[in-house]
Amino acid sequence: MSDPHAEQKPTTSAPVHIVRYDAAWPEMFEGERAALETLLGPWLVGPIEHIGSTAVPGLAAKPVIDIMAAVRALETSRAAIAELARYGYCYSAYREDVMHWLCKPSDSFRTHHLHLVPFRSKLWFERLAFRDHLRTHPGIAEEYAALKRELARRHEVDRERYTEEKLPFVERVLSLAQQDEK
Repeated sequence: MSDPHAEQKPTTSAPVHIVRYDAAWPEMFEGERAALETLLGPWLVGPIEHIGSTAVPGLAAKPVIDIMAAVRALETSRAAIAELARYGYCYSAYREDVMHWLCKPSDSFRTHHLHLVPFRSKLWFERLAFRDHLRTHPGIAEEYAALKRELARRHEVDRERYTEEKLPFVERVLSLAQQDEK
């Protein structure tokens, strides 16, 4: 399964720091969403969603707003990358088979991650299912926070390991979310 929190992992990337939930995160998302709706207008075919841990009230997280924007297809949305660069987003050729991944303002200091994802793709549904399951199951969200704190402590300068070691938890939550749908 895809990791709903997968992110770019170059050697120069920002360290992993987990902080307490910040009630300003939803506002930060809304402000960015408004700007992205204008910038991405020609490529959007669905909503712009707040995903990741900052989208789960009360959940500790890296203080980076994860945003997923619905595009028709990766090929037809490639031109959006240049437009986003003018707005301060840095593109990375990461998981190009399922998304266009960008961060802002730089890889070494991130405030936002932007994922251009084909609308209604497997990745689209997984990211929303993961977020929504954590929102409605506080015990599981707290378990996730504890895991993230431990992994950040062990892998502060290795985002790849941090992300890889979250994958079994993410897969378990996606399985639980799928069971809830039945």
